[in-house]
Amino acid sequence: MEQSVHPSGITVFDFDEGTFSETELKNITECHLYKDKSTFSWINIDGIEDKESIEQIGQIFNIHPLVVEDILIKGQRPKMEEFPNLIFVSLQMLIYQEKEGTVDSEQVSFVLGERFILTFQEDIPGDVFDPIRNRIRVGKTKIRSAGIDYLLYSLIQSVIDHYFGILEKLGDKIEDLEATVMDDASMWNLKLIYRLKRDIITLRKSVWPLRELLNQITRSESELFQHKNKIYFRDLYDHTIEIIDSIEVNRDILTSLLDIHLSSMSYKMNNVMKVLTVISTIFIPLTFITSIYGMNFTFMPELKWKYGYAFVWGIMLFCVFWMFYFFRRKKWF
Repeated sequence: MEQSVHPSGITVFDFDEGTFSETELKNITECHLYKDKSTFSWINIDGIEDKESIEQIGQIFNIHPLVVEDILIKGQRPKMEEFPNLIFVSLQMLIYQEKEGTVDSEQVSFVLGERFILTFQEDIPGDVFDPIRNRIRVGKTKIRSAGIDYLLYSLIQSVIDHYFGILEKLGDKIEDLEATVMDDASMWNLKLIYRLKRDIITLRKSVWPLRELLNQITRSESELFQHKNKIYFRDLYDHTIEIIDSIEVNRDILTSLLDIHLSSMSYKMNNVMKVLTVISTIFIPLTFITSIYGMNFTFMPELKWKYGYAFVWGIMLFCVFWMFYFFRRKKWF
């Protein structure tokens, strides 16, 4: 009995310079048709929850068991491994969720063979590869004739270019936050700063290991990488360095904004405490005076004095105005 694939399915782009076909496979065993074809084949598998299905694909394409294990483990650090008959590349594909304003991370694994490339994605709707699919469909484009390693470059480039888009959106949010953090030291801004820091850290964890990965590819002596195409991977390396620099700048800005926000909150709290302290200080002598005349002694000279009540009020008002003048002169409020 044939084992069915994960509900998300398997799609195949089979092409060369003059031919093209796009197919959705109904079962895993059909992958055999694309193992040794003379054309180039891009086989995309959505969903890695079905371990047995992934292992069956591994057996069809002679993928090392350790590679299959790496494909099944989510959240791995981006890396590249070379084997005699294939190249394994794993990296993080980031998707910016507009409604929630958050960055979601999804692992995507590539297995490069002589004339095929397998991509394994988690079962999350959407990816960043639609521009690549459209370029393959168009016909007589470089991606159809430059080799399967050029397709790998194009797919990785699509992931990295999407990093730029996410970084731009996060940068816009950081700029807006800079304009308000000085005037509005609210908990909302504090939560927004922490959320942006978390997104920047997610982006940083995904991008930093790419330097080593792309450096490995450019230095690789595997015959699966054509010498003429390695220059494209070096270009990706430069893009990665540019992204890393932008990430570090934004991270430093967020750290500064957090310090400014906390200082602003502390400053406002100090102002409140200063006002309360001034009010308390003004009332201290008034409390002292009223406490004296609130005592129930029989012999108090001022109690039977005709102007005693007005005199006490005069003393208290004098204390209030004198202390108010003193604090204003000292610029304490």
